[in-house]
Amino acid sequence: MSDTTLQSNDATDARQGDIVVGVDGSDESFAALRWALGEASLTGQRVNAVYAWSHSWDTGSQPEDEEQWAEKRHDIARRLREWVVQASQGMTIDENRVTLTSVKATGTSALLEIGKDAQQIVVGRRSLGRVARWFLGSLSASLAEEAKVPVTVVRILDDEEASVQDAIANALTPVDETVSYEMPGSPLPHSQRPVVVGVDGSEISKHALHFAIEFAALHHAPLQVMFCWQLKDLGTIKGYENAVAPIAVGQEHAERMLDELLDSVQVPAQDIPDDFRIESHAFHISAAKGLIEASRYARHLVVGSRGLSGLDARFLGSVSKQIINFADCTVTVVH
Repeated sequence: MSDTTLQSNDATDARQGDIVVGVDGSDESFAALRWALGEASLTGQRVNAVYAWSHSWDTGSQPEDEEQWAEKRHDIARRLREWVVQASQGMTIDENRVTLTSVKATGTSALLEIGKDAQQIVVGRRSLGRVARWFLGSLSASLAEEAKVPVTVVRILDDEEASVQDAIANALTPVDETVSYEMPGSPLPHSQRPVVVGVDGSEISKHALHFAIEFAALHHAPLQVMFCWQLKDLGTIKGYENAVAPIAVGQEHAERMLDELLDSVQVPAQDIPDDFRIESHAFHISAAKGLIEASRYARHLVVGSRGLSGLDARFLGSVSKQIINFADCTVTVVH
């Protein structure tokens, strides 16, 4: 573990772009909308709340004439306004910096098009069980794979999933008293937990690190940088060109790679407090497994859109997709 003092420069603030957030009236999208509005209240960004609708999304029957279409558009606009008012309670929001957009399209296609030049796209994670998320996929995973801008997937507590876990724990525990399944996690309140960023030395992970530094500084949160490595991730290690390096040697090499990455990243001076410092760690574990474990102790997890190829991609899915589906905190995937 090491502490790092950040370098800074006068680069343009990336948060000049809009935050585009997908809404549809669900609890998950409400959490995403509230998260986006809260972020904008700190940064001064514009928020575009996008309702991409189809006839399967509780919008009633197909309008038959222009008058019915106008009524439909008016009803959708009313819903959007109500959702924004409800989600912004307790915040200081300039209503002139909130845009309401409705479009007849799928959620993925609408957000990809409207958010193509945004600073980030924000969505809520659907309340599907782990098996369902694995086989069916999700809007959030599709966006994270296809978008060219960062995608933030807001995680909310899933009471239904917790109750099912309790039911399983009781069914499989042969005792008379009731037992409860409790996931071990951070004892700290959410507001005191760190922002965690996963890096691997690639250019994409540099972008992820830059995003995480600015995000953590904005929220006055500690930042933990994690390099989850396996020997195949380290490339050729000097002295072991024709042999498998011991784990201890690999750990030293991974720590050097991590230090070099941190030294290479610069951020705008106006965004970083003078005393802002971060901690870095290298762990011998697969990226998906290590970062999903870290999400149980983090307030926010940032990763690059690192992927797999060939059969691994077909059967396992990308690292970022696994993290979106199974992380226990809000996740941002940076491209």
